[in-house]
Amino acid sequence: MGRFFGVILVVTSLFGVSIFVAQITAAMTVSAIESSVASVNDLYGKRVGTIEGSTAAAFLQNRELNGHGYNDLDTMLKAFENGSLDAVVFDSPILAYYVLTDGAAFGQLAGPTFQHESYGIALPSDSKWIEQINQSILKFREDGTYAEIYLKWFGENP
Repeated sequence: MGRFFGVILVVTSLFGVSIFVAQITAAMTVSAIESSVASVNDLYGKRVGTIEGSTAAAFLQNRELNGHGYNDLDTMLKAFENGSLDAVVFDSPILAYYVLTDGAAFGQLAGPTFQHESYGIALPSDSKWIEQINQSILKFREDGTYAEIYLKWFGENP
């Protein structure tokens, strides 16, 4: 009776371990399929596009990633859409808008923002518009308009 119980225990354990390993393998495979770029390190060996002379191009060059430089955004995005590029590295707000609109069928944002940069409005130092622009931006942030606009165009909260 002890041997019979031992055989049953071994066979049952074998099935249990097999199911456990299968679940882990399936989860890892799905994760790999869903996004092949989760960090900067995942760009090595991929065909990466960016805009020549941009901070994104400098970022790739500093990490010794050979990104193909394009003269303009439209040409780069067309290359991405036709499969000439595996990934695009450029300004996050622009790419967020792209994947929310025209590029929704071609790609998605992957991984974290690699390099945080600020945007601004440049005016002459003696411009009469500085105070009005600053007050408008502050008002938009306080009343929630900024968050609404950001969500509409970039698909996420600021």
